[in-house]
Amino acid sequence: MILEKRIRAFVELGNFLSQFSKEVLHKNDNVLFNELFFDAFKLQLKRAKESNSWFIDDQMTFAINSWIKLLKINDLNKWTSFYTLNKERPKTIAVIMAGNIPLVGFHDFLSVLLSGHKILIKQSSNDKHLLPLIGKYLEHVEPEFKGCINFSDEKLSNFDAAIATGSNNTSRYFEYYFGKFPHIIRNNRNSVAVLTGNETTEELNRFGEDIFRYFGLGCRSVSKIFVPQHYDFDQIFKAIYDYKDIINYKKYENNYDYNKAIYLMSEFKLLENGFLMLKEDISYASPIATLFYEYYDDLEVLQKQFNRDHEQIQCIVGHTAESSVKFGETQNPNLTDYADGVDTMAFLDGL
Repeated sequence: MILEKRIRAFVELGNFLSQFSKEVLHKNDNVLFNELFFDAFKLQLKRAKESNSWFIDDQMTFAINSWIKLLKINDLNKWTSFYTLNKERPKTIAVIMAGNIPLVGFHDFLSVLLSGHKILIKQSSNDKHLLPLIGKYLEHVEPEFKGCINFSDEKLSNFDAAIATGSNNTSRYFEYYFGKFPHIIRNNRNSVAVLTGNETTEELNRFGEDIFRYFGLGCRSVSKIFVPQHYDFDQIFKAIYDYKDIINYKKYENNYDYNKAIYLMSEFKLLENGFLMLKEDISYASPIATLFYEYYDDLEVLQKQFNRDHEQIQCIVGHTAESSVKFGETQNPNLTDYADGVDTMAFLDGL
């Protein structure tokens, strides 16, 4: 199948998903195969939310909107123009997907299929309802996709390369199992922010999106901040007050109460405002409802730390030379913002 057909199919998918871009759904009779898929996708959204209580309406809608914005013909053409992607002998790529946020494995799904390869998917039980139906939709839009998209709940076999995403523990298993194949293996990463004290209230307000989107469960969610000595944390607490209603979500509240109790029993120094706790800690990965912080004296020294710990860091937010993402933008990656900084499409193009 030529690349233009693959791109066109994903553009049609974007049109289909646009019907689900708001919490109140809007059916568009001009969308291809809507009579077959609209109600079915609506049902799968319901099932996804029922099977994973972190997947509330707002988070699901945000995830879908993120992909609607990117499944545009100009964006897809520009992205793919950097690669060859004409596969006369397509390979089968095994993709092990995480399930921490909705549609978290979609970029790998998109990359494999646009690169001209076949995909064999093992989904997380936490996010298993949407992608199979999306695959069926693509097969109806472009019949040449039939046989190229397969899902499995069993041990994967008969593949040529692998892309696997998981925890630090599962990554060791992935290394053992996929080591003899060409592979990309991803483990735990977290995002951080470098604050100077000169940020505007508007910037810090947008920063709340980097902290609270997906309840902080994504690798692009900021879990730690670096601040200068004598930093005034009230700047953050005041600016993120708009996000206070997150504590009304029971699962988040339970995590807040549990972690707060642990910290208090351990007599840790703690700053909190009723829906977010700040704890001084050298670790990068903080629990839900907690933001770790660490003081810095010199930005050049901090940069050396980031260089040393680069395998633990996904994004760096802020305005300093150490930063790469603007406030409020961590959860709006572009097509070229590859997980762990590894160019997935180049990997697939080189097989």
